[in-house]
Amino acid sequence: QVQVVESGGGLVQAGGSLRLACAASGSISRVDDMGWYRQGPGNQRELVASITDTGLTNYAYSVKGRFIISRDNAKNTMYLQMNSLKPEDTDVYYCNADVGVRTGPGMPMWRHYWGQGTQVTVSS
Repeated sequence: QVQVVESGGGLVQAGGSLRLACAASGSISRVDDMGWYRQGPGNQRELVASITDTGLTNYAYSVKGRFIISRDNAKNTMYLQMNSLKPEDTDVYYCNADVGVRTGPGMPMWRHYWGQGTQVTVSS
């Protein structure tokens, strides 16, 4: 199977920084789009930032100018550099990856994979 694991969450004061990482591993042919999401209120989950396999990026308006998404394709790893953190950024952050899974001869099976999330807490 494919595993997607986030790391780097923690407790930080307002104005501080954190760097999240998301590593995909397993029987992977390739990884296309990847993105960071946060839970939001209730059960809704919102896009924070996304990045394609070629490096095209997209950001939620609320984090533009503060967060930077990047990836290392050789390591199937994505990062989120979070600067100027605000208490409103407090949430569980999830990694999502579009993965081509090696299942044998022929085309890979493409699936979305979610990590289990990493907690980010920003204090005032």
